[in-house]
Amino acid sequence: MTEAIDTTFATRRAEDMRAVATVSTAHFISHFYIMALPPLFAFVKADFGVSYTELALAITVFMVVSAVLQTPAGFLVDRGNPRLILVAGLLCGMAGLVIASFSHAYWVFIAMFGLMGVGNTVYHPADYALLARHVSPERTSQAYSMHTFSGMLGGAMAPAAMLAMHGLFGWRGAFIGAAALGLVAAAVLLLLRDGESEQPAKQRKENTAADWRLLMSAPMIMNFLFFTLLAFTTFGFMNFSVVALGALYGTPATTANAALSGYLVLTALGVLAGGFVAGRTERHGLTAVIGILVATVATLIIGLFNLNAPLLIAVASLAGFFLGLIMPARDMIVRSVTPPGAFGKVFGFVTNGFNIGGIISPLVFGPLMDHDAPQLVFIVIAIGGLLGMATVVSVPRRSAAP
Repeated sequence: MTEAIDTTFATRRAEDMRAVATVSTAHFISHFYIMALPPLFAFVKADFGVSYTELALAITVFMVVSAVLQTPAGFLVDRGNPRLILVAGLLCGMAGLVIASFSHAYWVFIAMFGLMGVGNTVYHPADYALLARHVSPERTSQAYSMHTFSGMLGGAMAPAAMLAMHGLFGWRGAFIGAAALGLVAAAVLLLLRDGESEQPAKQRKENTAADWRLLMSAPMIMNFLFFTLLAFTTFGFMNFSVVALGALYGTPATTANAALSGYLVLTALGVLAGGFVAGRTERHGLTAVIGILVATVATLIIGLFNLNAPLLIAVASLAGFFLGLIMPARDMIVRSVTPPGAFGKVFGFVTNGFNIGGIISPLVFGPLMDHDAPQLVFIVIAIGGLLGMATVVSVPRRSAAP
C-alpha cells in the first residue's frame, strides 16, 4: 500500500516537473524574442538605412499589438486547447523572425514585428492555463516561480546569444537562429499530454455572458493595476537608472551598470526564493507588501543619497531581490481570485498590465530626463511602488481556486 502511494506520488511529481519545464521553455522563448532586436539595433539600422527612431517603431508595434490582443487571446485559450494555442504563438514568432530576416523592405520588417506581437499575446494566458491544468496545487507556487525565472533568463541570455550568432551569420542569420529555438520549443510542447479541462466546454459556453463582468470586477481591476504599476516601475529602473545616476551624481557608467546588473541578477534569484516562500504561507498579500516596501525604500535611498560604489550596488541588489520575491506571491494572489476554467482570460487580462506599463514607462521617465530631473526618476519609481502596495491591500477576496 505504501509502495503504491510512493509510486503515485513520484509519478505525479515527474508529471508536474515535465509540465513546468515545458511551459517554462515557452516562456524563455517569449522573453528571448522580446530582446532579439535591441542588441542588433546598429546592424539592422545600417542595413535598412533608417534612423533609430524609425527602427524603434518595430518594438512599439510589437508592444501595442500585444497590449490590444492579449485579453482576447485569454478568451481564446479558455475556449480552445491552450497547448496548441501556445504552439501557434511560437510559430507566429518564428514566422515573424524568418520573414524579417529575408526582408529588404522596411515596412515588411515592421509588419513582421506586429506578427511577433500577435504570437506574444498567447504566452501568459496559455502558460498559466497549462500550469493550472497540469501542476498539483501544492507545487503551484514553485511552478509560478520557475515560470517567471525562465522568462527572465530568456531575456538575460538573448543579447549575448544574438550578438554571438550575428558574429557568425550576420543579423539575418541571428534572426533565423532565434527562430530555430522557437521551433524546438514548439516541438517539445507538442509532446505534452493534455489533461482534463478545468471546466466542461458546455459550462464554459454558458458562462460566456459573465466573462467581462468577471474581468471588470474589483479583484481583477486591482490585480491589473498592480501588474501595470509593477511593470511601470521595473522598466523605469531598468531603462533609466543608469542615465539618471550619471546625471544626478556623476556616477560612472561602469558603476551604474554594475548596480543595474546586481538589480537584475538578484531579481531573478529573488523569484526563486519567492517560490519557496509562497509555498509555505497563504499570506501572499503580506509577502507582496513587505517586498514592495523594501524595494521602494531602497529605491528612495538611491535617489536621495550619493552612495559609494559598493553600497550603491548592494542597495540596488537589495531592491531587485525583494522585487523578485513578490512575483510568485503576485501570481498566487491572482490565482486565489480566479474561478475554475477562467485562467486564460484572467491571466491574459491582468498580465496585460505588463504591456501597458511598458508603454507608459518611457513616456514618463524620458521627459523627466529631458527636463533635467533625474532625482524624480527614483522618486516616481518609489511612488509607483507605494501605489502598487495600495492595490495589493485593496484586492477583495473570492473563493480560492482549486
